[in-house]
Amino acid sequence: MTGLLASQLVTNVFWTSVIAGGLLAGIPLLFTSLGETISERAGILNIGLEGMMLFGAYAGFLGAYYGNTVWLGYLAGIAAGMATSLIMVFLCVWLGLDQIVVGIAITLAGGGITSVLQGAEFGDTYPRLGAVGTTPIPLLDRIPVLGKSLFDQPLIVYLGFLMVGALAWIFRSTNIGLNLRAAGEKPEALDQAGVSVRATRSWAALSTGAFAGLGGAYLSVVGAGIFTPFITQGQGYFGIVIAMLSRGRAGLVLVFSFVFGVTLSLADSLQIAGINLSTDVVNMLPFVSIIAALIIFARSSYLPPALALPYVRGAR
Repeated sequence: MTGLLASQLVTNVFWTSVIAGGLLAGIPLLFTSLGETISERAGILNIGLEGMMLFGAYAGFLGAYYGNTVWLGYLAGIAAGMATSLIMVFLCVWLGLDQIVVGIAITLAGGGITSVLQGAEFGDTYPRLGAVGTTPIPLLDRIPVLGKSLFDQPLIVYLGFLMVGALAWIFRSTNIGLNLRAAGEKPEALDQAGVSVRATRSWAALSTGAFAGLGGAYLSVVGAGIFTPFITQGQGYFGIVIAMLSRGRAGLVLVFSFVFGVTLSLADSLQIAGINLSTDVVNMLPFVSIIAALIIFARSSYLPPALALPYVRGAR
């Protein structure tokens, strides 16, 4: 009987850890993927998400560290992401340069510049932030297994869920959503309707930068409480894949972000369950899951016809 109770306790603790870890690691993916979904709908393939996340992570850490409030960190991350996205707006939307090349350049610059800035500011030290406070939802936080994992979170997590609903409504029921879709599918039709394709795509790219910067800030402020060089570890590329697999649906972005978040945090959960796997195997799991998802869902994914194609007024 005692062994059965212990086994049940381990099972509950294990699943609580899986859900909590998946949410913690999935929120940066959620923000970043929502941003990429916006830009892809408008015809922009933003390969530079990784760099934007890194700039957002560094600026967010500085904002929280020196401002003594996580909200200043979030705002700093958003501002850094938007500032970085201006490069994409100018070079790709206005000058019509190759989006993939520019995106790769932004990613490389993000990794190099933030590493140099961190070293210049803190040297060989890596200061830490304090734990971020949570806001439990009364009654719901008492649900077994799910309660503490889902309903006792920092406010920014709940805002992330609200953003999913808001974007789903914008995409489906507003002129903004219609214009974004037209910019990605038939930009010439949007132009003929009197709506600027450049302006639509520019705002989409800026929104992507804001979301990616917020994702990076969450990663350094809430997820890790510290900034280290290359802290994102490829999560920007995860965001691109999630956006493509979600077919422009914000709800699916939430689902895929949580699933991939679980794979990113699986090591801690397995240790709780007493399962010891090689570190190399555990670190490989997120990338294996990405490959598996692409194999399973790639055929049903949808990409706008004008994705990554510059729009030149009057050109065919």
